[in-house]
Parts: sequence; structure tokens; C-alpha cells
Amino acid sequence: MRSKLLFTFLFFISSHLVGLHAQIKNDFTYTSSGTGYQYIGNYDLNRLNKILTKEASDFSGFEVTYPAAINSVKLYRVIYNSVIPEFSNRPTKASGLIAIPETGADKFPVVSYQHGTVFTKTDVPSFPEESYETRLMIAQFAGNGYILIAADYFGKGLSTEQDSYQVKESTQQACLDMLAASREILNELKINYGPLFLSGWSMGSWSTLLFLEKLESLDIPVTAAATACTPTDVFALENRWVHAPRKTDAVWLPGIMALQLNSYSVYYELPGLMESGIKQEYQQASLDFYQNKITFEDFYSKTTGKIVDFLKPEFIASSSLGESRYFQLIQENNSYRWRSRTPLNLYYGDSDEAVPEYIATLPVAYQQFFNGGKTSAIPAGKLADHRGTFKFAAGHQKLWFDGMLK
Repeated sequence: MRSKLLFTFLFFISSHLVGLHAQIKNDFTYTSSGTGYQYIGNYDLNRLNKILTKEASDFSGFEVTYPAAINSVKLYRVIYNSVIPEFSNRPTKASGLIAIPETGADKFPVVSYQHGTVFTKTDVPSFPEESYETRLMIAQFAGNGYILIAADYFGKGLSTEQDSYQVKESTQQACLDMLAASREILNELKINYGPLFLSGWSMGSWSTLLFLEKLESLDIPVTAAATACTPTDVFALENRWVHAPRKTDAVWLPGIMALQLNSYSVYYELPGLMESGIKQEYQQASLDFYQNKITFEDFYSKTTGKIVDFLKPEFIASSSLGESRYFQLIQENNSYRWRSRTPLNLYYGDSDEAVPEYIATLPVAYQQFFNGGKTSAIPAGKLADHRGTFKFAAGHQKLWFDGMLK
């Protein structure tokens, strides 16, 4: 069972740890403000439709049929200026991707996609050949007349920072500045910017809702947002993992905790946090994993697939009241407790091994209670696991977004 569950998680891991792809050449074109963009290739119709068929089946056996792509796509890697809010807005560089339809038109609607948890530095949008979730969104949206943009987040892609995993303000900042950089690049390419949509999967759904909150606070209009397998309340979710574990829980949950505890130790300046939460025999592997020194397979072989065996009993016990600084932070970093005005679809799967329906759909009742924007929970099906829900959501939200354009 353990090996079978591990096999289903191939999306989140790579079979080898990679660097930055053979010393990326400095062939970026730069705008006057220092935003750089680099043409990295083209996906023709054959490539896009392979992504929608064979690669989709390889990614997950959950059956979803997608319409064929109608146009080829140009891909650009982006490097842009940003700041790290948790470090008093210290300047930094971040990276991402822009995928532009090749149709001859000069204006397109835009989807900002926020990627989920990844276990290598380059399984991110700016390296689409390493990221199936990115390729599926390219094929679904950019292959059908939408511009797709996607940030890598701080610490991923070309960023030299430490991984900012689940850090609220840094995530919002990386996405916001990627949006600004994309607009600047599109202007350079003489392409007009149409209606904006947001999308995300798994931890990228958490990022998407936080990004939506930020955009609404700045009065930047969003036509609609869609999220799949959304960990809206990380505090509640982690309490379920450790106090009510199930046999079907994903074997990669300890990996998530290793990333998060190390990330919070760095970005919230909480030295010793990782050591306070993770059992001593797993601490070195957890740090090496966070720092991209070992693969997920190595981490898994050195640790355990059961989160209750990975964490210290006293750390688990302290989660109930949530009074430590760490537990206060993950409560503060929820992604749904504001009155939104944007239409939102929340996709969930009945067989999701990481994010149960209750957590994934919390914003529905919350927004109804405050008369917020129309928020709907959309079931992906009884057999929809974490990946299957994403596959279903990618197809369903495309039709929903199309309807709004009409």
C-alpha cells in the first residue's frame, strides 16, 4: 500500500534533483524597469494535445476528456523585481512563466495560475517540462486563446532565496509582482491585456485565495477565481492530520511539514521551530530536503509516510489549543476569512488523500453568511483523489471562464 500511494504522488516529486538546467544563458530581454523575459520554446498543436491526452492519463487514471487545443503557444521565462515583506521589504528577484497564444490577435483574457506544492526547485511554471500541472494549464488555457501567467514563488525557479513555502505575504507579493511584470512584458510585445481570472491547485489554491484577497484590497478587478483541493484553513487541516489520521492520508504529508516548519523558521525568524516539531531522527533529512540537497525519495526513505510518527508527541498535543507562535501564524495565514466580491468555484474530491471536503469548501458558507461574492462548491466525483480533482477542475473551470467572456 505504501509503495502504491507513493507512486500516485509522482507529480509532486522528480526522480532526480535538478539545478537550473545547464547554466541558463543570460539571453533575457530586459524592459526599462529591469523585468526580463526569455523565449524558451513553442508548444505546437501536437504537443498540446499530447499533454491533454497521453500525459493526462500518465498523470492520473481519473478519467477526464478535454477538447483539443486550437492554437499553438509561445513560452517565455520571466525574471522580475520583487520585495520580501517578512524581511522589511528587502529587494529580491523572482521568476515565472508567460504562455501566449499564437493566433494573430493582439488581445487575450488572462489566467494567473498559482502552482501547488513541489518537492524540487525547478518543478515550477518557469520550467514547464518539469511541471505537469503547468503544462496542463498551458494546454487548456493558452492552447485555447488565454494568456497564462504563473509565478514560481520565492525560493523556486531562478530565485536565490530560501523556499517561502506557505508564507502568506511573500506569496501574495510574488504573485502581485509577477502580474505587474507580465503586463509590462505584454506591453513590450504589443499585446493587450483582457479580463483577469485566477486559478490554483492544492497549496496553489491557498495561494490563489490569498492573491485574490490582495487584489481586491487594491481594487484590481478579477472576473472569477477557481481553486481545486483548497487548504483554506491550514490550522484546521493540520489538526485533522495529526488528531484524526486516516489510512488513506497521503504519504507525502511529512514532506509538507518539513517544508513548512523550515520555511517558517526562516521567514518568521523562529529559530529551533523545525527541531521543536520534528522527531530528532528525522531532522537532518528534513533540513536537507528543504534545502534541495536530497530528493523526496531520499527523504521518504530516511523518514516515514505517517505524519503522527514524524512529529513529536508534545508538538502534536500543543496543536489543540494552538497557543504557540507557530500555531498562531498558521491560524492568521488562513485564506478565506474576508468578505470577497469575486465569483469563486471551489472544486473538491470525495477521495482526496490530503484535503477533505470540509476544508476545501469552507468559503462557501462563510461568503453566504456575509453576503459576499457568489461562491460555489463543485464536486469532482466519488473517485476523485487529489490529482483527479485537479484534472476535473481544469476542464470545468475553463468552460465556466469561457461563459463569462461570452
